[in-house]
Amino acid sequence: MDRQLGAADSVAADSVAASTFSEVVVDVQPSFNADVHSHLRHSRNSINSSASAADNKKGRWENLVLAYKTLGVVFGGLVTSPLYVYPSMPLKSPTEDDYLGIYSIMFWTLTLIGVVKYASIALKADDQGEGGTFALYSLLSRKMDIGFFSAKNLDSNSIFHEGAENKSRLGKFFEKSILARRILLFIAMLGMCMLIGDGILTPAISVLSAMDGIRAPFPSVSKSLVEALSAIILIVLFLMQKFGTSRVSFLFSPIMGAWTFSTPLVGIYSIIHHYPGIFKALSPHYTFHFFWRKGKEGWLLLGGTVLCITGSEALFADLGHFNRSSIQQMAFLFTIYPSLVLTYAGQTAYLIRHPNDHEDGFYKFIPKSVYWPIFIIATLAAIVASQSLISATFSVIKQSVVLDYFPRVKVVHTSSNKEGEVYSPEVNYILMILCVAVILIFGEGKDIGNAFGVVVSLVMLITTILLTLVMIMIWRTPLLLVALYFLVFFTMEGVYVSAVFTKIPEGGWIPFAISFFLALIMFGWFNGRQKKIEYELTHKIDLERLGTLLSDPGVQRVPGLCFFYTNIHQDGLTPILGHYIKNMRSLHKVTIFTTLRYLLVPKVGPEERIIVRKLGLKGVYGCVIQYGYADTLNLEGNDFVNQVTDCLREHIEKYLDCLPSNSIDIQEEISALEEAKLSDVIHVRGKTRFYIGKNCKRFDRIMLAFYEVLHSNCRSALPALSVPLSQRIEVGMLYEA
Repeated sequence: MDRQLGAADSVAADSVAASTFSEVVVDVQPSFNADVHSHLRHSRNSINSSASAADNKKGRWENLVLAYKTLGVVFGGLVTSPLYVYPSMPLKSPTEDDYLGIYSIMFWTLTLIGVVKYASIALKADDQGEGGTFALYSLLSRKMDIGFFSAKNLDSNSIFHEGAENKSRLGKFFEKSILARRILLFIAMLGMCMLIGDGILTPAISVLSAMDGIRAPFPSVSKSLVEALSAIILIVLFLMQKFGTSRVSFLFSPIMGAWTFSTPLVGIYSIIHHYPGIFKALSPHYTFHFFWRKGKEGWLLLGGTVLCITGSEALFADLGHFNRSSIQQMAFLFTIYPSLVLTYAGQTAYLIRHPNDHEDGFYKFIPKSVYWPIFIIATLAAIVASQSLISATFSVIKQSVVLDYFPRVKVVHTSSNKEGEVYSPEVNYILMILCVAVILIFGEGKDIGNAFGVVVSLVMLITTILLTLVMIMIWRTPLLLVALYFLVFFTMEGVYVSAVFTKIPEGGWIPFAISFFLALIMFGWFNGRQKKIEYELTHKIDLERLGTLLSDPGVQRVPGLCFFYTNIHQDGLTPILGHYIKNMRSLHKVTIFTTLRYLLVPKVGPEERIIVRKLGLKGVYGCVIQYGYADTLNLEGNDFVNQVTDCLREHIEKYLDCLPSNSIDIQEEISALEEAKLSDVIHVRGKTRFYIGKNCKRFDRIMLAFYEVLHSNCRSALPALSVPLSQRIEVGMLYEA
């Protein structure tokens, strides 16, 4: 195999994936591995018990405050949907019965999908506090060993794989069938890509629909000016993201509260003055009667009515930003849901008396006396709606990066208390450009609405499929209840999907184009990472092999201390180690194989931060450095070295008490460690690339070449440790595909 070796002035990582689930941790030495897992479990349990105690102390007032904050982040897209639902419907000479049927459909859609599916069921299917379609896939992978980076590559004792005993037949089927696992992965990727598409379309349609209200009192205002103003508002919003979700929610929650409570009041006023009997449409009879009368035309109208539930996926995806009770009980069930039911009732009551005003179905039903206050609130609320999906997009990007299914982008944790509060500069600016492009290029609200319907319905359907698998394989829900759930929601959402697919030529192609591009990136990255891990597992260096390499007379143990950064593979170490020894013909007298491990906890205690162990060869040690999402690893180089060597010295000294007969050898070991530290310290990291051989299939050639482009332009997997340039060595190695 072609190989290369190089020293560089800057460290480029990469044989280590800073991903909890793609990182392969293994039994280099059984006692070492048991010690690591013991510390990991202790860390996890201490965090969980602390969280439990904190939850018990939470007062009702604190939950109310948190629920109030969710108004500004979670529900923006959902509660502002009245701005564009009726204008997106292709109504032709609508009658009173038509409007009663449409309202009945919207009411039962909000009730079944919003209340039953998302608020009552989906919020319970979180993965480490995170929600969304990719979190459901992560949960299935972690619990049932059906992911590609699954428990087959993880130590069986790892806390990160919580495989269940007595697996269901469906679970066993997925474990055995690679085709089924690929289909499941594709579904999860599609759901994530669609949600990102939602994050592009929600800001565009919400702000554009709100700003369009300025044209009613001022007909001279051109459409182009409205589009330009909408684009400026969105640019400012995206530039504010770096300040974090908490600060943004405190700024936006009063606005969303004003919108949430003012629109139903206008709705009640409209009901009283226009059609007091509107609530008779809550009977399902009106839904069935509508489809009976309208037939195909009624089916096509579903492409507009589905927008009444837009933003419901953000309710689930933003779970990591808040907690279940604040989203489920106080905010949605007692605030958002009643507000939407009353607002749509008021809109429908007005339209029954003014059937031809549906193209401006929101602003037309606002009384003139409160038109301008409502316009201002609507514009500000549309900005908040945009925030809802932007936050959800950051969450799903972070989940996929952690799972190693998406190229590494910078993810900044903007809160030391909540892991879910994240911000990604690269993703933020890409979203900004795409949102502005959608407004300026398409402009027409109906075209964006058509695209929006495709996204909303597909994401809901994908969530239903993944939730069904969670019920069967993890929750072990009785099959009768699972069948009832699947029959109701899959049928309902399947009908919606079939209706919105007819809108693909009329703007519905937008989310497909975006999703295809994102899915190509995800699949290319995933395929490359999978090939890389397969190679490393096949060519791993075990301790026996390492001993053989070091026993070669031509290999020297040179003075100094070496930190060799690596994944710790099952029963072995990274193949870069063998490549390094063969080419350098040396290894430092004291070598510490170091793995940086990301844990799903806020902070790791000082006593659990660094775990060291002797690996059975003279001067060779293993070290695992654990850190949480709120920890910073930007340590000074000398600081880092001192911390690790101090821990190693303490570990060696323990043997003085346990094994007095070996005290001389142990004293020599401590002396050798001190001498090596004083002599020289270097940090060795790997940088791997694929060598695409002639026998490689054309498809693999294309995908691996694409992966190399992504890998060359993404961020390093390892956090910086402020190591001096003179102490850095980069080892390049080609993996033959």
